Amino acid sequence: MPHSSKLIIQQLRQLVATPSVSSTDPHWDQGNRAVIDLLAGWLSDLGFRTEIQAVSADGSKANLIATLGSGPGGLVLAGHTDTVPFDEGRWQSDPLALSERSHRLYGLGSTDMKGFFPLAIAAATAFAHTTLQQPLILLATADEESSMNGARALAAAGRPKARAAIIGEPTSLVPVRMHKGIMMEAVRVTGRAGHSSNPALGNSALEGMHAVMGDLMSYRAGLRERFSNELFTVATPTLNLGCVHGGDSPNRICGRAELHFDLRMTPGGDNETLRGEIAERLAGIARQHDLEIELRSLVHDIAPFEQAADSELVRLTERLTGHPAEAVSFATEAPFLQSLGMETIVMGPGSIDRAHQPDEYLELDQIGPCIALLQQCIRHYCL
Repeated sequence: MPHSSKLIIQQLRQLVATPSVSSTDPHWDQGNRAVIDLLAGWLSDLGFRTEIQAVSADGSKANLIATLGSGPGGLVLAGHTDTVPFDEGRWQSDPLALSERSHRLYGLGSTDMKGFFPLAIAAATAFAHTTLQQPLILLATADEESSMNGARALAAAGRPKARAAIIGEPTSLVPVRMHKGIMMEAVRVTGRAGHSSNPALGNSALEGMHAVMGDLMSYRAGLRERFSNELFTVATPTLNLGCVHGGDSPNRICGRAELHFDLRMTPGGDNETLRGEIAERLAGIARQHDLEIELRSLVHDIAPFEQAADSELVRLTERLTGHPAEAVSFATEAPFLQSLGMETIVMGPGSIDRAHQPDEYLELDQIGPCIALLQQCIRHYCL
């Protein structure tokens, strides 16, 4: 453990104790501004120039761009400040009170991913009184766990700009250069209700939905042929038929049915192209069955992400960690930062297996190696 471990734990205790759940469920959804203000204060004390970017109209959701030094290149260390909701009854300790046991720090967001910020600040502290040749930027975002609106706001504003970005999501300090995208879609089939004794009196939306589901499964098989990628544990795109509902009575022809599905695309595929292909197939089913079929997105999609294997950042982090860069199935803010022109990877302390779980924890033995690794990256890009 580094000598600054007491300060790191103190800062993480404050971050965990400051609730910042983001959720598509309004009952759970909270702002993150109090977390942003904490980080801004600490970084300002270190000499960073801090800028708070409102993400929601009332400013309760916000991003922080904190910059040390100046210039056109440099390094971004990025993370999200929100957490998922929690079930307090399943925790052995208070999720909003950091507790230490068995060489682990337990608390909501300890690994996903409030724990990254005190470590990034500790790494930056070594350079606080150094004249940097290129800037070091600490980036903290809102709503990664729900809408990704924080990252979307940054992409829309065209900043920050740097040569490279490291997103400190929990990867056990292994560099990740690739992940699948995600889109969540709804298909609504509208037919004509009628008495079930005479099929001619109506046009079954459920029978139309049967055709839709069969076609989506056929389309899925085609995606597997077109876009397989052996770097992923699940090597192919996945399309999950998540829920379906429709009709109201066994003795009525179903007038309306709706299906919700998700599609997780490997790099090399494009969400908008896939959506267009699906819409075209659904239009054919609608004509064939004389039905109305509507496709709509349930959430804003996240693009697949890939950073080239031979890029400077991938080669550097592979050399520093001794691990080849990997591919993961979970989505991150990486596509949004990469769209700003930065080489981007995902690499941070803790295990993704602990994220979104009761008794989430960060291993104490990740702290020292993480700080040392980030300092080496800062030296490479900023000195």
